Amino acid sequence: MGMSISDYLVFRLQKLGVKEFFGLPGDYNFNILKSIENNPKTRWIGCTNELNAGYAADGYARIKGIGALVTTYGVGELSAINAIAGSMSEFVPVVKIVGVPNTKFIKNNTLIHHNLNTPDYQAFIKAYSNVVETTAFLTKENAKEEIDRVLNVLIKEKKPVYIALPMDVCNVLIDEKYSEIEQKSNKDNLKEAAKVILELIEKSKNPAILADVMIKRFGAKEEFYKLLKNSNYPVTTLLMGKDLICDDESLNYSGTYVGKFGNPKAYESINNSDCPIFIGTVISDINTMGFDLKFNPDDWINIQGNYCVVKNTIYKDVLMKDILDELSNKIPKKNHNKTGFDYFYENVEKKEKLTGDYFYEKLQDFIQEGDNLVVETGIVNLALAKLKIKKNVSVNNQVLWGSIGWATGATLGVSMANKNARTILITGEGSHQLSATEISTMMRNNLKPVIFVINNNGYTIERILCDNPMDEYNEIAKWNYSKLPQVFGKNVFSANINISDELDKVFKIIKEEQKSKMCYIELNLDMFDLPELAQKSIAGNKLEKYSL
Repeated sequence: MGMSISDYLVFRLQKLGVKEFFGLPGDYNFNILKSIENNPKTRWIGCTNELNAGYAADGYARIKGIGALVTTYGVGELSAINAIAGSMSEFVPVVKIVGVPNTKFIKNNTLIHHNLNTPDYQAFIKAYSNVVETTAFLTKENAKEEIDRVLNVLIKEKKPVYIALPMDVCNVLIDEKYSEIEQKSNKDNLKEAAKVILELIEKSKNPAILADVMIKRFGAKEEFYKLLKNSNYPVTTLLMGKDLICDDESLNYSGTYVGKFGNPKAYESINNSDCPIFIGTVISDINTMGFDLKFNPDDWINIQGNYCVVKNTIYKDVLMKDILDELSNKIPKKNHNKTGFDYFYENVEKKEKLTGDYFYEKLQDFIQEGDNLVVETGIVNLALAKLKIKKNVSVNNQVLWGSIGWATGATLGVSMANKNARTILITGEGSHQLSATEISTMMRNNLKPVIFVINNNGYTIERILCDNPMDEYNEIAKWNYSKLPQVFGKNVFSANINISDELDKVFKIIKEEQKSKMCYIELNLDMFDLPELAQKSIAGNKLEKYSL
């Protein structure tokens, strides 16, 4: 008999691991929502706005591997485009599905609601074409082929895709049979790349590894660990790949790379190497702390998700998993002394007034194996660099796109993707104001994240970036944050903290309360209480007259 097109789309995504679909309803997407509700293995998660829903789908995909976002035509999809752009920037596979008007209206260019006053039914797909890997506008004739094509791109490239589905096309029946998506390396390119890499390593005296987030995105962590153990090479990670290596004494790990602003062991291991091996690295300004990397391109090995670059030659269609596996079996082991891992929070002075460093040291102890950590952009993200990570902790941040407010929305998706793990959100109050309403969606769905809101009285990251930190545009409305979740529901423990002793007590309470309810903690810090990395890399001496 076949399956309806909207049922088929939901079915295919469910088979790829999507159990929850985020978004908002609208009259053009009702048929899609019915397909989600009618599938016994999928569930609709309605959010408070489309931007937050996009952030949630992004967070979900970082844990599950794929996320899905459904909005209505025009007004809904444009509200979500920033979130999808962030997914594109950071290689997060999200399927953006939009319900669009009936085909007859499109063909006749009819002016109906959610349209520009001179209707252009291609305007919004054109907008999305700039922030997704591929787009599809489904028809009765092409739907099956286009759905399969788009999902194939999603899996291969690990980037978001866009599907427009007209109301009348949803219910058309199609064949539900499909072929599994297979990814394979080009054998000749794989063999040649491995040969050249091994020759380069053999000639070197001190190879070193710089690892980053694309190892996670392309599912190559197992092969990566095997390479580390078989080689014993010094290894450090960039900020986006913070959770790749925990405090594991069996590995030659020196902590997070932060350029010249700290952790000299990591800095020296990479910049003194005659054969730097970059694996899954995103070489952006903040991630590398100002592009502070010194290497000769002739000696450089750059291994990415589906290609690698060696001695200025690109080897296409070489999957990261395959090349790491190939290298692991043949790589020469070096008897390097352990560089040591000493870049983390320890022995922080306890003052009566709560400080950021004291909180982060306590947080470091509080984090348990298997936790999911969501970290907002800005000051909080820079504090993350020194955080010691335990085994199987997932760290989720948005270093490259850096959209403030992302973390609160993403926490919904992360919590939903792994309900058996504890999710911890750390956000600044300025960012939190953009997406705080999604707390209500978390509570409505009985999710129990631990949320820390750092209240330092305005946009502190902007204060230290601009000429005059006290400019009016860095001020924001003063909320009573610790009372905010009580507006959305009753099942919450909240606290407002000003002094260190209060924090110690609250951490003890959270360990018990978080098992049964959301925990929401407001931390009041001085305006210019900055983590070391922010002080050294951005602020410098400009805040001396403002420091409290």
